[in-house]
Amino acid sequence: MAYYLKVSPLKKGKYLQIYESFYNPEKKHTSQRCHKTIGYAEKLVTDGITDPEAHYRLMVSQMNAEARAQKSSPRQLEESPEKYVGYFLAKSVLDSLHVERYMNILALSRSFQFSVWELLQALIYSRLLEPCSKSKTNQEVIPSLYERYHFSYDQILDGIEFMGSEYERVIEIFNHQINALYPFDTSTTYFDGTNFYFEIDKEDDLRRKGPSKEFKKDPIVGMGLLLDARQIPIGMKLHAGNESEKPVIREVIADLKSRGNIIGRTVRVADKGLNCAKNILDARRSGDGYIFTKSVKQLPKTEKTWVLLPDGFIDIRDDEKKLLYKYKECVDKFPYSYEVGDGTKKTVILTEKRVITYSPKYAKKKKMEILRMVEKAKTLSASRAKREEYGDASKYVTFTPTDKKGNATDGKVAATLNRTAIDEDLALAGFNLFVTSEIKMKAFDIYATYRNLWVIEESFRILKSFLDARPVFLQKPNSIYGHFLVCYLSILLIRLLQWNVFDGAFCTESLLDYMKKFRVVQVSQNKYINLTPSSKMVRAIATNRALPLTNYFLSNTDIKKVLAHSLRS
Repeated sequence: MAYYLKVSPLKKGKYLQIYESFYNPEKKHTSQRCHKTIGYAEKLVTDGITDPEAHYRLMVSQMNAEARAQKSSPRQLEESPEKYVGYFLAKSVLDSLHVERYMNILALSRSFQFSVWELLQALIYSRLLEPCSKSKTNQEVIPSLYERYHFSYDQILDGIEFMGSEYERVIEIFNHQINALYPFDTSTTYFDGTNFYFEIDKEDDLRRKGPSKEFKKDPIVGMGLLLDARQIPIGMKLHAGNESEKPVIREVIADLKSRGNIIGRTVRVADKGLNCAKNILDARRSGDGYIFTKSVKQLPKTEKTWVLLPDGFIDIRDDEKKLLYKYKECVDKFPYSYEVGDGTKKTVILTEKRVITYSPKYAKKKKMEILRMVEKAKTLSASRAKREEYGDASKYVTFTPTDKKGNATDGKVAATLNRTAIDEDLALAGFNLFVTSEIKMKAFDIYATYRNLWVIEESFRILKSFLDARPVFLQKPNSIYGHFLVCYLSILLIRLLQWNVFDGAFCTESLLDYMKKFRVVQVSQNKYINLTPSSKMVRAIATNRALPLTNYFLSNTDIKKVLAHSLRS
């Protein structure tokens, strides 16, 4: 919460009010409201205040100083008897990695009066249990953890800023320890990018306007995420929102290789948005392979002809002989053009395998989308709508000026349906093209490998939906990096739990839900009531690990046993 003086120029003169900014839990971002009404400046002068603005600005400054002092002082409020215990799952994995020593050494460059390692633990557990602002995390979530952590709000901000300034080295530390315990499988790596929007008016060096994944017009920050073959995160790169994602895959993999986390040849898997000549050539030069998808509509005419030829397809049918999908493949030489430093273009010829698949179900869906846009274009054309009103449907329309001289009048143009574009898109509906350097890999294996890319998309969904990676209330670039680092490490621990501890037995949502719901209420000095709802997962973990997770009454000893338990034992 912060206070500021609002001076409104009204007809009767300047009107003074003290406003406060606060976190609005309903809107999930910062809002403002009037804290105190002061009155007109002219009236205040007659009441004896010579310079009302200076007088009340000083008062606001003192109010903010008192608020900061209150935040910085240790909490003296009465603690809630209800405590979180479910974070023991994440704690078990985090303890097993033994990163404390390296984190403490990293923090020696700063003279902190608190443990950065303990702060990182508390922030990760809080993010998994109840994601919210750092202020609310300090005031409500951290005090609700069964284990006691004591930080001031200023210490949390300092720690977040430090960890953000070193986020790549922190990831390196975690990767070093994870690889010793659960060796990475980098024979295949999966990469994708997303971005997070910020509800701010002014851009800065990091938060820049660009193509938002959520179709927002606000400044954004981009994130590239890299997974290994078992869907374990092994790299993250943050970049300014106006920068392309395409170079990020090269930067992340090059950085990981230089830090020793990716050794040997890896097959890079990414979607068509990252399929560019420079990425493909970088993979080749690095001794790596690749599997990308490519837009069928953007293929040269000869390749489109090959796609549409019925010859060479292999049908895959179900038990009732119904066509599930069909595919065909070829190995050939394909040209790639790229721009060098002086602006000139060069072309190289690469031998690749191309696999084209056709799905009747996907074709039906795409055709419905196309026909829906065509119907929209027809309706708008009949009403002489402006060009910008067509949106995506504009690709099926030819626009011409309305007057005979070729000049647009009042922004309106004549629109006619582009039958050629419509027919071509309908013909290509249902086809997907896979491009790979792995010419000996079977078509089914190429398709199956690419399908695993959904896990990285799920990771982004978890970051945005379950871990509430945004809104972000921090302003400094390093603090923003630190925030996303905590989110990244949170999902990293979830993936390690999911795949390396429980071998895929529980989904991400179930694990997060259990961690949030495993709570206890203290009813006496050494007695707690377990509030956790019973479920198959709870009973399975309790039985397999011999833990008192289903007991109604728990003692301090019981809870400490749970929190100290090693899931690897």
